[in-house]
Amino acid sequence: MQVRLGRLTAGRLAPLLIALLSSAVASFAPQAPEAPASDRPLVLAAEVEAIIHPVSAEFMMQAIDRADAANADLLVFTLRTPGGLVESTRSITSRMISAETPVAVFVAPSGARAASAGFLITIAADVAAMAPGTHIGAAHPVSGGGQQLDETTAEKAASDVAAFARSLAAQRNRNVELAELAVIESQAFTENEAAEADPPLIDVIAADLDELLAVLDGQTITRFDGREVVLHTADARIEPLQMTWRQRVLSGIARPEVAYLLFSLGTLGLTIELWNPGGILPGVVGGLCLLLAFFAFQVLPVNLAGVALVGFGVGLLALEAFVASFGLLAAGGIVSIVLGSLILIDSPLPELQIGLSLILPVTIALSAIMLFLTRLVVAAQRRRAVTGRSGMIDEIGHALSDFAPGGPGRVATHGEIWAATAAESIAEGDEVQVVAVNGLTLTVRRPASVLQGGEHP
Repeated sequence: MQVRLGRLTAGRLAPLLIALLSSAVASFAPQAPEAPASDRPLVLAAEVEAIIHPVSAEFMMQAIDRADAANADLLVFTLRTPGGLVESTRSITSRMISAETPVAVFVAPSGARAASAGFLITIAADVAAMAPGTHIGAAHPVSGGGQQLDETTAEKAASDVAAFARSLAAQRNRNVELAELAVIESQAFTENEAAEADPPLIDVIAADLDELLAVLDGQTITRFDGREVVLHTADARIEPLQMTWRQRVLSGIARPEVAYLLFSLGTLGLTIELWNPGGILPGVVGGLCLLLAFFAFQVLPVNLAGVALVGFGVGLLALEAFVASFGLLAAGGIVSIVLGSLILIDSPLPELQIGLSLILPVTIALSAIMLFLTRLVVAAQRRRAVTGRSGMIDEIGHALSDFAPGGPGRVATHGEIWAATAAESIAEGDEVQVVAVNGLTLTVRRPASVLQGGEHP
């Protein structure tokens, strides 16, 4: 189909070109931000139910970045944690202090707690809130490696964290004395004790997030730098924030139960690979599990003696198949693994303990698999060779020629024809048995069954 265009005069063409050029420029020019869909306040809400480690710290700092980018009126962290790493805690509190968006930490729901690192994060927030039936505190520092600290080192660590807590509490106009006691004497406080202290440790007691936002609406808070901000949270749009899949996976690996399972599977996989070089799959899976377990051990307060006991127990189970100990080595290995598992995580917190309900099944399964595989390896090592020079010994064949005592001849054995010698007379067609291999010549004799039957050379 053809379209015929008429002639355009210069006067008519100029306005058309200007209009086209304007539309093209407009299409590439930066667009003005759209008007918000609602004038309601924006509140971002994120739940943190994990140990405070680099992964949870990354999530919390990303949430603060997103709140600042969205010009949110408030960011609320619902916190439930048994504690965590001091360095990750310092990273979180530093980002909270520098945030443009006011940050509230809400220890909830009822029955939850924010201990140790969670206590420091709570008192560092612009708004510290707790639900009924919750508690905070017990922030005395412990060694991340699980080893016992000497008195001087322990005092230095406690003094350092106590100074950090006092600084946060003083700047937030919270109870400095209680903040120090939570670190030095590992004291914990209920929501009423924290709210009724003079001055208080927290600002609000609320049953849930909706009640918290209702209480905070219209309140004036003082930021860390001294600025006063009026919160507007009534009828707010609540936008939930969640961890990425990568953060959820890494955070799950840092759980004590998962770390223990990964350590057990990794030890088993590498042991199988060492027994059977070239298996590849057990070595790859075992190495990956151990690397993930060691990542978790960097976060958890791991007792190195526990790791050594588990490894020693695995070694005893392996020796049971080689040494006639009448089960003593196996029993010692099982006891060593159980004891090592019990002290693997060096923390008084129940959330960081590995229960017997997990330790016993894993130990029994690991012991059974190790003993079974060890016996298979020993049986394979004791099996007679079927290839090479060793595989020729005791093979049965037939004489293809007559043998004079000490003379040469030929035999058919192992599907091949060989030159042979014999120390006895052997007739053509007789059965022979290989007793030695000298280069390409066999030494044969009549089979033992023939000799026992009464035939002699």
